Amino acid sequence: MEVESAASNSNAKNQRRVGLIYDQRMCKHRTPDDDYHPENPNRITVIWNRLKLAGIPERCVLLNAKEAEDKYICAVHSKKHVNLIRKISSKRYDSKRNLIASKLNSIYFNEGSSEAAYLAAGSVIEVAEKVAKGELDSAFALVRPPGHHAEFDEAMGFCLFNNVAIAATFLLDERPELDINKILIVDWDVHHGNGTQKTFWKDPRVLFFSVHRHEFGSFYPANDDGFYTMVGEGPGAGYNINVPWENGQCGDADYLAVWDHILLPVAKEFKPDVIIISAGFDAAVGDPLGGCRVTPYGYSVMLKELMDFAQGRIVLALEGGYNLDSIANSALACMEVLLEDKPISGFSEAYPFESTWRVIQAVRRKLSAFWPTLADELPTKLTNQKAPPHILPLSFESDDEDDEASKIVSADFVAAVEDVVEPLLKLKVEDNHDKVTTASTLWRSELSKSDIWYATFGSNMWKSRFLCYIEGGQVEGMKKSCSGSMDRNPPKDILWKTCPHRLFFGRDFTQTWGPGGVAFLHPQSNSHNKTYMCLYRITLEQFNDVLLQENGPDHDLSSPLFDLNALNSIPNEGSFSVEAVKRGWYHSVVYLGKENDIPILTMTCPLSTIEKFKSGEIPLRAPCKEYADTLVRGLVEGNQLSEEEARTYIHEASAKTII
Repeated sequence: MEVESAASNSNAKNQRRVGLIYDQRMCKHRTPDDDYHPENPNRITVIWNRLKLAGIPERCVLLNAKEAEDKYICAVHSKKHVNLIRKISSKRYDSKRNLIASKLNSIYFNEGSSEAAYLAAGSVIEVAEKVAKGELDSAFALVRPPGHHAEFDEAMGFCLFNNVAIAATFLLDERPELDINKILIVDWDVHHGNGTQKTFWKDPRVLFFSVHRHEFGSFYPANDDGFYTMVGEGPGAGYNINVPWENGQCGDADYLAVWDHILLPVAKEFKPDVIIISAGFDAAVGDPLGGCRVTPYGYSVMLKELMDFAQGRIVLALEGGYNLDSIANSALACMEVLLEDKPISGFSEAYPFESTWRVIQAVRRKLSAFWPTLADELPTKLTNQKAPPHILPLSFESDDEDDEASKIVSADFVAAVEDVVEPLLKLKVEDNHDKVTTASTLWRSELSKSDIWYATFGSNMWKSRFLCYIEGGQVEGMKKSCSGSMDRNPPKDILWKTCPHRLFFGRDFTQTWGPGGVAFLHPQSNSHNKTYMCLYRITLEQFNDVLLQENGPDHDLSSPLFDLNALNSIPNEGSFSVEAVKRGWYHSVVYLGKENDIPILTMTCPLSTIEKFKSGEIPLRAPCKEYADTLVRGLVEGNQLSEEEARTYIHEASAKTII
């Protein structure tokens, strides 16, 4: 059933027919004890109220939300997952609902979660079908919970069902008579749409485009899925496009540069029949999780430029966005574009960041084999137009001088967000800046007085490569630079040793080196093994900075990762797991003895990860040529092996299984 609005009267004959869905039943999904959570019912009610205040619903075709059928959801999710979400709000789950949620990544459940999830998925199907049929020109599904993180067999990142993926699959597989053969999904949420990407990984009918904060895998969902090298597989190769920001604060100029030089040229070649937008507004100014600065004007221009494709048949489905003023203003700006009854107002004189141009050029080079329109190098005159180097904000501020409320993130709000979504972002609050600086100065001063030997077994065996972690920069073959340490003094001494530990290579690719494995050291010793190690004598302060760069540069070093207490206890314990960077690959510090009464430390993966390598859950991979070359140079320049011997050493380490 649909409710006709003013869009159907005689005075609006030429007005676009724009659908709009909002249903308060989706507000029933909330935290079980009504604790604060950024993904809460206010998100959709504040948008709806802002739209009503502007008179938008009267100009739209209002649609009734309906629950999705299991058979359509099962085209994207496993039967086990669908059964869980269907039953999770029933009384039989009252005693175990919270326990189930606690085992998932950033998820909560209550008595209203099932209904809300089914309504969200069904609402996006409803508007997508009507747009595909031509009954509507475009539509906005104002839904929650969001969906783009939800994977085949798992809810995560506030998402229960992948609403957009379900709707796209429905159009392609369940409605062949509509002749929808190609769908462009644009995900402008600040977080990578990992679930949507995996759904269409091998499907050339769907061009999935995601622009998001990535920061070399340290930003949520904190993995490599969102890197630009992830382009799809088999028949879907080239139909997965990721634009991974290296930093926060990206705004209108950065996003519009990506539109002009990646998305729009590819969309022109792809010629989609329908466009579905995963419309998260957490890249908007003032968002407490996103840390970017897109304005309502920026969103309206991005949307307007997409309306030149697919005859303007566009569906927006709400994803993230946690600053209530920002999401309301941004959603209103998008609705006004869809209705085409108000000129876009605003301007942007800013230039993109240098890092933005770097990412754009990397994406274009990677995708040029699939999309000839991206083959040409961008002119230097264009890429030289760039903003000053970014400075990460100490607090999230709004650019809108008239909106004081969106400039202030209260201490209570920050505390609540940190409690609930710590994996998403470690918030930095301006009020605490002086305390953080003082604390950092104190521990750095203390740890700078203690020396350790840092034992390296991978690319850091080459001194020039290791100095990138101390002085900053990069060497030949590296695809990104290092930030360096606070104390940039070189190592006080260098020596070589061998240790009875197993060297092996694993993981598919890294942001620093690209495709191929990287070196790991088995944390347990074995007299049958022999690994060459280059030891650098550095301060414990420098070791903390190296540990951070190896595992996740987004962590706040107001306190050390590995302090004097850890240093004193590790000889007895043998190893120390650095919980603050446990998502990193090298968060296990291993004690290897002493040299000249100075502790020898290395960093590698924990034993739990070794088991995953053994089972095949995490792949063993030989290193790429560039990475292997750094090991060879380290071994040769360190007078340990000849080049031929070094390459044989690496080959043998790559070929053996883990025992």
